[in-house]
Amino acid sequence: MPELDYQTAFHLAPIGLVLSRERIIEDCNEALCAIFGAPRTALIGQSFEVLYPSPDEFARIGERIAALMAAQGSYADDRIMKRANGELFWCHVTGRSLDLSAPHAAGIWTFEDLSATRRVAIELTPREREIAAQLVMGKTSKQIGRVLEISPRTVDIYRARLMRKYDTGNATELLQRLLGT
Repeated sequence: MPELDYQTAFHLAPIGLVLSRERIIEDCNEALCAIFGAPRTALIGQSFEVLYPSPDEFARIGERIAALMAAQGSYADDRIMKRANGELFWCHVTGRSLDLSAPHAAGIWTFEDLSATRRVAIELTPREREIAAQLVMGKTSKQIGRVLEISPRTVDIYRARLMRKYDTGNATELLQRLLGT
């Protein structure tokens, strides 16, 4: 039986793992490569931006992550990410900063593909994806507005757009569609 060490455990873990510095992928495991459909050599040395649907979402989520990491040391959410082939999918992302005073300086991240139970079936704008991600976390318009630094009324407008796009009659139906239930 081969000897089990931390590096072997990292590379064989059943969940996507990334070691990062300043939002650059320093190392990743095979599970992450399978989730995003990219070879390890194509990801190492790249900005996390390659995993996001748009540069705007990369920037905005990065700002939110930094604030929460500085306060708590960790961050987690469900969000829409992008595979190497351009396919969008729901992903649970969790991260821990190794230095609270510099949240993006060094960290470890996990990525879990949620596409088996939650599909991205409708084309959404970057802001709609952000609102949807906050809705699936159970946040109110007021809470979402605070997180995204927009008014609760703006959140309600986006929620109404999402309800039209998903052809739902109320917020509960929308949440069910977003969650794939």
